[in-house]
Amino acid sequence: MQPRLLFVQRGAGGSALWRLRNIVLRPLSGAWCPSLPRVRRVATAAGDTVSIGDVHFKLKQPTNPELVPMKHMLEPLPQSLVQHLRWIMQKDLLGQDVFLIGPPGPLRRSIAMQYLELTKREVEYMALSRDTTETDLKQRREIRAGTAFYVDQCAVRAATKGRVLVLEGLEKAERNVLPVLNNLLENREMQLEDGRFLMSAERYDKLLKEHTKEELDMWKIVRVSEDFRVIALGLPVPRYPGNPLDPPLRSRFQARDVYCLPFRDQLTALYAIGPNVPTERISQMLSFATTLCTQESTTLGLPEFPVDNLPAVIKIMDAFPMMSAQLLLHRLYPHDLMLGKEGRTGVEDVLKTFDLLSSASSSLPKEVKGIKETSGETSQAEAIIQIGDKEVAIKIPTGTKPLKFHTTSSNFTRTPSHDRLLAEMMQSHLVKDMCLIGGKGCGKTVIAKEFADMLGYSIEPITLYQDMTARDLLQQRYTLPNGDTAWRPAPLVTAALDGKLVVLDGIHRVNPGTLAILQRLIHDRELTLYDGTRLLRADRYQDLKKELNLADDDLQQRLIYPVHPSFRILALAEPPVVGSSTQQWLGSELLTMFLFHSVRPLSMKEEMDVITKMIPHVPKDAVSQLLHFTHRLRQSSDPTAKSLASSLSTRQLLRICNRLAHYPDESLFHAVNKACLSRFLPSLARSALQKNLKDSGIEATDIEQQGTDVRCEIKSGILTIGKVSVPLHNPEEKMKVPDVLFYENTQHMQVMEDLLKDFVLGEHLLLIGNQGVGKNKIVDHFLHLLNRPREYLQLHRDTTVQSLTLQPSVQHGVIMYEDSPLVKAVKNGHILLIDEADKAPTNVTCILKTLVESGEMILSDGRRIVVDQASAEGRPDVIVIHPDFRMMVLANRPGFPFLGNDFFGALGDIFSCSAVDNPKPQSELAMLRQYGPDVPEAVLQKLVSAFGELRNMADQGIITYPYSTREVVNIVKHLQKFPTEGLANVVRNVFDFDSYNGELREILINTLHKHGIPIGAKPTNVQLAKELPLPECKLFSHWTFNQPEKANFKVLCPTESRQTVIKGPAYVKVQGYAMERHESRGLHFTEEQAHWTIPLNEVDIVCDVATVKGETIDTIYVATCNPVSLYAMNVPGNSIKYVDLYDVFPRNAGGVWQPFVRVAPLASPLHDQVILHEEQSNVILLLNLTNGAVSRIIFSGKEQEPPKKPHWWSNREDQVVYKMCREFSHKNWLVFYEKLGNSLDVLDVLEGQAHSLSLPINVQSVHLVAEDRWLLVESKTNKKFLLTKPMYIGSDLSDACELHAINEEPVHTGFGMTTALEPLSPCTVSKEELSSVNLSAALGQKIASPNRILSDENSYATIVVGFPDLMSPNEVYTWKRRAELDQTSASPSSDKFFSGRNPSGKVKHTNCITLTGINQVIRAVAATEVPLSEIYPQDVKAPVTAGFLEVTDLNTKKIKYIPIPRPRSVSPYTQWVSQISDTEVLIAPVGAGGVVTVDLGGHVRLWETGFDHLQRSLLEWRSMIGQQDGRPIQITIQKDSGLDVTAPKHGRVDVQNAPHVGGNTWAGGTGGRDTAGLGGKGGPYRLDAGHKVHQVSQAEKDAVPEEVKRAAREMGEKAFKERLKEIHMSEYDAATYERFSGAVRRQVQSIRVILDSLQAKGKERQWLRHQSVGELDDTKIIDGLAGEKAIYKRRGEMEPELGSPQQKPKRLRLLVDVSGSMYRFNGLDGRLERSMEAVCMVLEAFENYEQKLKYDIVGHSGDGFNIELVRSEKIPKNNKERLQIIKTMHAHAQFCMSGDHTLEGTEHAIQEIVREEADEHFVIVLSDANLERYGISSTRFARALTSNPQVNAFAIFIGSLGNQAERLQQTLPAGRSFVAMDAKQIPQILQQIFTSTLLSAD
Repeated sequence: MQPRLLFVQRGAGGSALWRLRNIVLRPLSGAWCPSLPRVRRVATAAGDTVSIGDVHFKLKQPTNPELVPMKHMLEPLPQSLVQHLRWIMQKDLLGQDVFLIGPPGPLRRSIAMQYLELTKREVEYMALSRDTTETDLKQRREIRAGTAFYVDQCAVRAATKGRVLVLEGLEKAERNVLPVLNNLLENREMQLEDGRFLMSAERYDKLLKEHTKEELDMWKIVRVSEDFRVIALGLPVPRYPGNPLDPPLRSRFQARDVYCLPFRDQLTALYAIGPNVPTERISQMLSFATTLCTQESTTLGLPEFPVDNLPAVIKIMDAFPMMSAQLLLHRLYPHDLMLGKEGRTGVEDVLKTFDLLSSASSSLPKEVKGIKETSGETSQAEAIIQIGDKEVAIKIPTGTKPLKFHTTSSNFTRTPSHDRLLAEMMQSHLVKDMCLIGGKGCGKTVIAKEFADMLGYSIEPITLYQDMTARDLLQQRYTLPNGDTAWRPAPLVTAALDGKLVVLDGIHRVNPGTLAILQRLIHDRELTLYDGTRLLRADRYQDLKKELNLADDDLQQRLIYPVHPSFRILALAEPPVVGSSTQQWLGSELLTMFLFHSVRPLSMKEEMDVITKMIPHVPKDAVSQLLHFTHRLRQSSDPTAKSLASSLSTRQLLRICNRLAHYPDESLFHAVNKACLSRFLPSLARSALQKNLKDSGIEATDIEQQGTDVRCEIKSGILTIGKVSVPLHNPEEKMKVPDVLFYENTQHMQVMEDLLKDFVLGEHLLLIGNQGVGKNKIVDHFLHLLNRPREYLQLHRDTTVQSLTLQPSVQHGVIMYEDSPLVKAVKNGHILLIDEADKAPTNVTCILKTLVESGEMILSDGRRIVVDQASAEGRPDVIVIHPDFRMMVLANRPGFPFLGNDFFGALGDIFSCSAVDNPKPQSELAMLRQYGPDVPEAVLQKLVSAFGELRNMADQGIITYPYSTREVVNIVKHLQKFPTEGLANVVRNVFDFDSYNGELREILINTLHKHGIPIGAKPTNVQLAKELPLPECKLFSHWTFNQPEKANFKVLCPTESRQTVIKGPAYVKVQGYAMERHESRGLHFTEEQAHWTIPLNEVDIVCDVATVKGETIDTIYVATCNPVSLYAMNVPGNSIKYVDLYDVFPRNAGGVWQPFVRVAPLASPLHDQVILHEEQSNVILLLNLTNGAVSRIIFSGKEQEPPKKPHWWSNREDQVVYKMCREFSHKNWLVFYEKLGNSLDVLDVLEGQAHSLSLPINVQSVHLVAEDRWLLVESKTNKKFLLTKPMYIGSDLSDACELHAINEEPVHTGFGMTTALEPLSPCTVSKEELSSVNLSAALGQKIASPNRILSDENSYATIVVGFPDLMSPNEVYTWKRRAELDQTSASPSSDKFFSGRNPSGKVKHTNCITLTGINQVIRAVAATEVPLSEIYPQDVKAPVTAGFLEVTDLNTKKIKYIPIPRPRSVSPYTQWVSQISDTEVLIAPVGAGGVVTVDLGGHVRLWETGFDHLQRSLLEWRSMIGQQDGRPIQITIQKDSGLDVTAPKHGRVDVQNAPHVGGNTWAGGTGGRDTAGLGGKGGPYRLDAGHKVHQVSQAEKDAVPEEVKRAAREMGEKAFKERLKEIHMSEYDAATYERFSGAVRRQVQSIRVILDSLQAKGKERQWLRHQSVGELDDTKIIDGLAGEKAIYKRRGEMEPELGSPQQKPKRLRLLVDVSGSMYRFNGLDGRLERSMEAVCMVLEAFENYEQKLKYDIVGHSGDGFNIELVRSEKIPKNNKERLQIIKTMHAHAQFCMSGDHTLEGTEHAIQEIVREEADEHFVIVLSDANLERYGISSTRFARALTSNPQVNAFAIFIGSLGNQAERLQQTLPAGRSFVAMDAKQIPQILQQIFTSTLLSAD
């Protein structure tokens, strides 16, 4: 027989190379060798021989020819492959095992298969994965007829049958799995589980000479064939991810580097594949590919180009020669999706080098013009694709169903980009499997479905998840009804046999090692399953069938099946995250498996087209607005905006528009916030969203801001919530309909209306919120109203995909599967409620995606859930989704402190999301009233306000725990059940969790005290002012009147009426501020009720305060005069209105004009309106606080001239002063008069009229004692007159107003003597009379008479009995002041202007009020007028105050002085201030018997002075504290240690560090005495030795003697000094550092708590599978039945995979301003000190977290832009080093040159920081915003800040001239800049940045 030549030297005919398409070729640079070995096959009498060059191999006839590879050989064979084959043959002849090592791709496997085909060797193939176990290699137990027996696996079969074992992917197998083969490889020996022993052929044959075969069989010795070999295929590790070879295993292999084929071989083959493609273009493409496989490109971190796939794109190009080469190469190597900026630039440069960039001549696919079936060929169709202007027809495989090219689907709308993508997919479908890469919700699934429909494919959806195993993908074990074990093919395998299109959804989630087992199926269309079944490519199957002359049944008996030629895989994935260590899934290995297509977001026009076609009735304007906003986010360079855009995918936009179409009243603002879950976004992202919404014109409606009342009713079987109605359901299983206690409130009903809208539209629902906000109650009540049964499923961190769907159990030796609630809900049409969804891994919950999107899911027992009833007919293993089935998912919000998995981020867009927040105050209050109907309203309000503030603090990051409604409800339930318990005690049920965190405890206590919850207070903490006796009441005088009947005494006052002239209105801005109200009775009970501060500027002066009483709310008005402005606030209330009237009151009278404004509030119907009166210019303004309208009122006929310009020498007392009487302003009329003038003007505001009364006297003061009776005081003599007038002044006033002179007659003392009498000069006169009860109590006699109470400077109080109604003589009773005021206690250093009266003695405010309801006269007095010696003991220093409230109580006959705290700041205009009041406060009555004071620093305080009121309040306060009367409640046995403390000591040090409890011996113990430790008593200081703490009771600690405490304190101080000495710090340095450290301790603690939690989450242990001990793994129950051992799982720390990218730290640079201006203005606003505190915070917060976060700190000033303060390599280790840095900042700012380098510093910091590799880069700039001073424009700075998208740069502006900082902030991206006008905010802002972005979990 003639030898057959298999290798041909030259020639490249197309027919000879037709098989090259089936192999992956790789370029290799190398010399072309002229001496070529030949492969020959020679037939001789002794048998066939194969020769490769000089190496010969004698062939043997295979026993199982079906196991010999077929059609792998290439003809002709490239020389490089011949060299590899020759080497393998050499090793085969030597009996050595080989390891073919090289880059990813099928070349190594192809060489191995070619060799086996050439030598006719049977093959046992095994693809290894991380799930491969010892049993997969050796023996597996199976059960047959109830008996377990062993089945040999690949390694044992190969060894005993003389086959070649091909092991692929050794690096994928877990450690210690492969060493089981060590002895088999080395000595050809192995002990098997069934007792047999494999022995090498040589030893066996020797034994056979000495023993019979029966003996050897009896001894269970099995011969290993001499033909047994192992060919291992693997990747080099660590260059590629995986496990390195175990050294003993490695030593048993002979390695061969199979890198690439030579360039020339590749080129020749590609020429043959693409005869229609220009050779130059093929050469360029191959050159490009080869370049990206060089060492240089891989050094740059670029994945290797999949050269093996080049033949595929050349084949496409052969059919479409006009195609862009760049586009085709992009399908092989999508560099823009997987590489960073540098990588993309590098690839584009290489494309440019080889002239491969797309040119105008190259065309792109436009659309598929048509698809038609080809006659005579099954599963083939002709597709016509338009490329440019041409149409090209190609033959492509199709599915088994009819083609649906022309059908239109309601779920898919074609756009030009869709048409282009589908055309490109048709091209790729011609040659290879594909992968679609696109963001969430961009339409990957619907595109895949449309593609399948066009080609008649049945889709097999397979959702991949992280824990998916190779068995899940290929074959699963199950038990037959008789208990026998069997294997069930997975859907992927059945799809391959049936010719379906497999959609692998989520290849970015699955472990790459698991996916690698599909490589052979994808590359070769061959697969070997666990039960020995082999799948062959269709043509190989036919050849095998022909060659062996076997029928299909025969081959199937041998477990050989053909892969259907139409079978295709379409993978779906989200884009890789560039630079991420965990989400960069697209690597070199995966690149070889698919052609990649990018699903780009639709253009705005296309998206508009899709939405309007799918939802025809949607409002077009709303869609346009929505799309403009969405595309604005998508196109932004700001990463924050881009992350927001991911929440607005096309799917989400369709959902929003669907709601808009069905509910036209739906707000777009609400819909976008709902979709983005804005309530739970970090504050920076939330502000960016709101800014972009505002810029796009999408704003909240008034109804949304106010909230609407939602009603719920059921009528005639129809449920209506708000405006949405739905018929009630009539379920069969009524017991599953939830029924819970639910109290309706507005907010929860709004959520339910929102849910019902989505429910009616058929959406699945997701509710996200904090714990305890009522998510479960809302959903349960919602389902109760709908009458829908529910199935409940609670997830946790151990939830698996299997447990979500089925629960396996063993019954009578047979595996039975019990349906999970999910399957039951699907079957029966119930609502599936999934709770705690964020606790389960997202890779588990992602299987819900397939169920929601495609309505399909495959269960563990082989059953399938489908949505189409037609596909289920006649199939018992199919479950059809019930039309009523719906999912409702509950999850906690993402982020800290929940640290769950981001369920919303992973799956949020497939659900309609609703954020559930704690109810708003009114809703929460209404709900709490229902839980606690008997709990006092005041207590409920305190709880609601306190918890509301705590939640705000949690949102800002000040505290970490988000206190919820659940906690408040529990408190109210307790108070309802045990009303005497006391609120202060009950709230501890919630807050005792935080009692061991000192700083947090302080925050909580302060907050509770602020809202009046007296936690920590004792009933004895009552600090009311001391009462002094009131002097005795004396009859002082009589007032007599000139009788009106005497005509000569009758004085008439002529009156004139006229209309007023109104000028205006002008409109001013009404600003709003939050009112930080603090209840004053937190820890102590005092007269002060509450206090807050109004936002005054430094020079402003408070000049008046007035109040108006409403039905439920009182309003306080405060006027200021520098500049003139007005503040208004409601009590109770939470906001302050502010109006700046500077433009209305200009300085028109010269520089020394000092305006003085009085305010008069009006009442119904002029609500919210006030009259402002300026006393020098007599300007009268009407101000409407609702709309900001200001009108000037002028009395017609009276020209009001501005005051004459005063001169510096003029006498201020000569100026004309106008006064306003506002006693009846609540009746909307006022009286104006000129001081020392002789007329009165009555202004009726409502009627717009003025009435002028002419008087015969010059008036000093006017008191409106009744509406129709006024008391006038004449200017020179202080003589009094009573003016009587009609109640309502009409137009005709002639002879209507009479003036009666009042004569003050002294009282006769007897003996003909009378007392000397000075006329009274009243400061204030009440407009109301005392009740007869109060009058009787005051005078000590029962009396009922008209009366008025007044006060002057000589008396505490005066009562005029009979005045003003009785004209008979009136009796005047008075309580005289003591003759001499106590001047001794006045401090000599007291303020010049506030130590008493001002020098002139004339002040504009009397500061005296009368409270007739409680019979009190209250006056604000200076400290010098107070008998301090009687109030305070001698050894107690009187407090420095703004003054005292002198309370004269005529009921109790007592007087008391209540100190008013001094204002924090007072205007520097002291002389002006001194003319307003003789104290630093102004007072006014408020409410029923209350007083409000406003000090000159803007501090408002509410006081309660009435005895009855105080008594009632004290009872309420004590009831809030609870019963603590000391009586025993129960029998208590308290164990005391029985030992007393002696003297403090350090204690002995235990070298073993064993825990010690008590004993008084060891240092570092717990619960003991004297020694240093924790939890004990009497020790000198705390010492933590790391043990569990045993705490001594507080009572025992309190019993420690004082001298022992003192000794312990001294010892602690000594130890502290020793520590200072160790780090060379003085006590002064320590105090200095503590000043900075203490200011930011709270923020430091908060950041460190978050960091600790994130670190703990990062170290969370994972399940380790295939363990021999632990918990039973549900997925291995069958293996357990069969007797396998490694069927357990246990928790352990998962070691990172070798070769995987290392996790990089985050990188931060803090750029601080240390310029001269910081030092210069530090005294003004403390900006330098705050910057130093910010640096201190960074240094302390990130201590010991350097591995997670590297930072450095640099300064910028006039000296430079890169002043090094802290280097990342040299972080300060102790307080001394940190203080040194702080001191350096201070010194630099003091001595540097002036100038500003903020811009240069920012640019340099951003450029420098990206040089270092990091997970994320951050730059934070602290600057004082004085940029324009140095010619730096805000746009330049904005450009610098956003110059590099890789860097998250933030600017914090401290201090500003004018509104410069605000203007600068507006030019920067939202969330990137902050203005800290109060420098104290800087640490808070830094903390906000860190918690929002820097500390985000990876």
